[in-house]
Amino acid sequence: MPTRADALDPVLGSSKAILFDFDGPICDVFRGLPAPGIAEELADLLAVLAPALERRARATDDPMEVHRLSQEGGSTVLAAVEAALTAAEIRAVQVAGTPTEGGVQALHAARDTGRRVAVVSNNSSDCVREYLTLHGLEGVVDGIIGRPSLRPDLMKPSPHPLLTAASALGVAPALTVLVGDSVTDVEAAHAAGARSIGYANKASKKLLLAEAGADVVVLGMQEIADSLNSG
Repeated sequence: MPTRADALDPVLGSSKAILFDFDGPICDVFRGLPAPGIAEELADLLAVLAPALERRARATDDPMEVHRLSQEGGSTVLAAVEAALTAAEIRAVQVAGTPTEGGVQALHAARDTGRRVAVVSNNSSDCVREYLTLHGLEGVVDGIIGRPSLRPDLMKPSPHPLLTAASALGVAPALTVLVGDSVTDVEAAHAAGARSIGYANKASKKLLLAEAGADVVVLGMQEIADSLNSG
């Protein structure tokens, strides 16, 4: 019977760069400062700056969705919400705790096997950099592509962040692999012409990532490290 390694090895074997989503594969961003609380903070801000958007903002517990919604309030509202979200993310990563099990090993394995390495995230580049620095990982990555400034429409599932990363690394998109734990990661990889590895950090995600078209789905980040190191 084929194993996940049978599917994982060829996906990684042809890669020249590995792109890691941040929240999930590297850390649990909102472990210490839960996302619903941040979403509520942003909704409170929208209630003041754009009251017409308040009801919809309070209907979600996802800070990213409140951020997307804020775009409808105009550039001043969007800038205020984005700044508040970035500040909250930085607070969050300071109390997010240790990296995802196997995540550090996967980062190092990618680097040690001669591949370019980047973090590609809908979180702000400032919070990614803060976390990597706190955990001594800033030297492992070649680039950080965070949330596009004032352009929530260019966040994943848009291919824009992946194409930006590939260009910055000097690697054709088809020779990159995105490791992510959400359907939007897989969709972004497809749109960019990249390969994708779905990281099912929750049992419910395994089927969702597979149905979205991930080239392979893993249950742990250590599987990626092991495949790279054995290649």
